[in-house]
Amino acid sequence: MSKQTIKEKRRANRNRERLKTYLIIGVSVVGLGAIAWGIIGPSFRPAIGEAAPEMSADHVQEGEDPGPYNTDPPTSGPHYAAELEAGFYNEVDLADIGPFPEGYLVHNLEHGYVIFWYNCESLSEADCVELKTQIQDVMDGERDFKVIAFPRQSIDAPVVMTSWARMLAFDEFNPRVAEQYVKTNRNQAPEPNAP
Repeated sequence: MSKQTIKEKRRANRNRERLKTYLIIGVSVVGLGAIAWGIIGPSFRPAIGEAAPEMSADHVQEGEDPGPYNTDPPTSGPHYAAELEAGFYNEVDLADIGPFPEGYLVHNLEHGYVIFWYNCESLSEADCVELKTQIQDVMDGERDFKVIAFPRQSIDAPVVMTSWARMLAFDEFNPRVAEQYVKTNRNQAPEPNAP
């Protein structure tokens, strides 16, 4: 073999080794970036929905009227020291909760929950069933993690979603927007690590 051929082979080997090194570094940087974004990225997500003025998060005695609130439905404010379980609540469930369910639900919001407040008063029975099914489907997609559906006759829209100090009203429910609201606004609250 000539000296020229040996030099070319060495140069080709060095170039291959450099390329491997660059690829390893590049993949490592991208991987570390993805991990870092997974950790800190959620805090940079823009919240969805209208911002609501934040009220104090003082605890009040259970059974006491925690209101008045500055939004309907409430997005923050005085509340009980206990919360409701995640899940779907129907009108028949209200009797077991007591006169001021907001006291519990605002505590859920403080823990990072998202609440689907729904009102079927202006809907036909079939439309109400469909709306509840659509809400439940979104909740099922989130494995019922920190999501609650709750009836509220005082709202003007069929559905209003709330998270801590944010709300989004739907004249017509949009499951995709609702899913995005949950993913973006869940755990954006004063006590997100609470159950």
